[in-house]
Amino acid sequence: MRRSRSSALVLLALAGAAAAAGAQAPADVSGAAFLLLPVGARTTALGQASAADGGTTEALFGNPAGLAPIRRGEAGIHHYNAFFGHADALALAVPVNGMGAFGLTAYIVDYGDLEVTPPGGGQGPIGQVSPRNLTLQVAFATEVADGIATGIAYKLVQFRVDCSGDCRQVPTAVGTTHAVDVGVQWAVRSATPLVIGVAVRHLGFPLQVNNQAQADPLPTRLVVGVRWQLVRPPQGIDALDLAVLADVQGSLAGDGVNPAPLVGLESGVRDLVRLRFGYAFVDTEASGPSLGLGVRVGRLGLDLARTFYATDAVGESEPVHLSLRFAL
Repeated sequence: MRRSRSSALVLLALAGAAAAAGAQAPADVSGAAFLLLPVGARTTALGQASAADGGTTEALFGNPAGLAPIRRGEAGIHHYNAFFGHADALALAVPVNGMGAFGLTAYIVDYGDLEVTPPGGGQGPIGQVSPRNLTLQVAFATEVADGIATGIAYKLVQFRVDCSGDCRQVPTAVGTTHAVDVGVQWAVRSATPLVIGVAVRHLGFPLQVNNQAQADPLPTRLVVGVRWQLVRPPQGIDALDLAVLADVQGSLAGDGVNPAPLVGLESGVRDLVRLRFGYAFVDTEASGPSLGLGVRVGRLGLDLARTFYATDAVGESEPVHLSLRFAL
């Protein structure tokens, strides 16, 4: 049993370390650090630069104002694997004429299962411990003036350790809190369109699992970014375009995390084929490049992304992201 508890603590520490490595999360927010992990292959491939991006369900995880440009509904499935486990998100965005766009998400991070062994080292497992993070979110975005959109998202955040089988000696726990994301985007119309985005993410109450003294503050972030359509083919002509994205992400949680620049490049021919490259200049071992590919056939879109950490200190393999999108 002592061994099982130690294993659980090691796993949870790894989960917090994974989030810290991937998105500048400090070590003292292990219960909610998963909020900083990028969700969506498009965002990941662009070096996590998403404050001025939008038009897909991935805006639900970046800047909720990015839902406003959606003109037809979209359902998305986002998945990634990493050394600490895997995660899945279901997302839905639906425009409402004359009002704006609504979004819903369900997001779960699964750190894997641990066997519970009998006290005294008996043979065979007698139970199973399952640590998880869960987020449920609802969002709304609308255009408040010509070229200016705003959005807000409310989310329920939960960290839980469940047990099945003989769990009399297992320290199970559940912690729940609430948070909001708010954002604004301004589209500057010109021959080479420019979008400026500002978002505050994960603003809410500490995540309390054991007691108030041990509550984990949420990793609140302020993000400012731009998306510049550097090359835009003439209307009706299929040719390569080029967009440049750049964000600066800073902490509002007072945790000493330095501002981090995030940059991305995207090129392709309409939505048929998209090539993406990014670099996260973060102050962790996860600093490094990312690559991605997107294709679209009819109403179905597929995006893939892979990160390449500067060192291998964060695990045996870097995260691989996959997103499936379906236009409604």
